Amino acid sequence: MKDINILTNNGIKVEEALEILGDMEMYEETLQDFLKESEERLPKIEEYKNSSDMPNYAILVHAMKSDSKYLGFTHLAELSYQHEMESKKENIDYVNEHYEELKKEANRILQVVKEYLEIR
Repeated sequence: MKDINILTNNGIKVEEALEILGDMEMYEETLQDFLKESEERLPKIEEYKNSSDMPNYAILVHAMKSDSKYLGFTHLAELSYQHEMESKKENIDYVNEHYEELKKEANRILQVVKEYLEIR
């Protein structure tokens, strides 16, 4: 059995996510989907940032924000929201200055999820 403490001890609001997703089986399936999507999403986010393509950057950080809210990744959702809002304003300076914080939190969450799902 998976140890839910791995998630909760890392600031993931599992109980809030279960209010939306219903049960742990659905939650775990959604976590797996998030991992798969992140494999493509995160490199694309960086690519759009590097090419200053703020409209497409905004779309992908919006998607990450939404997924993060559903899954209880509160801090990642907040960071993604800020990036979404600033990229919609074409504020490339903000995106560049705060990108590492977003990337670091996304990678932290991915590591926690992998540990919880027992993926090495």
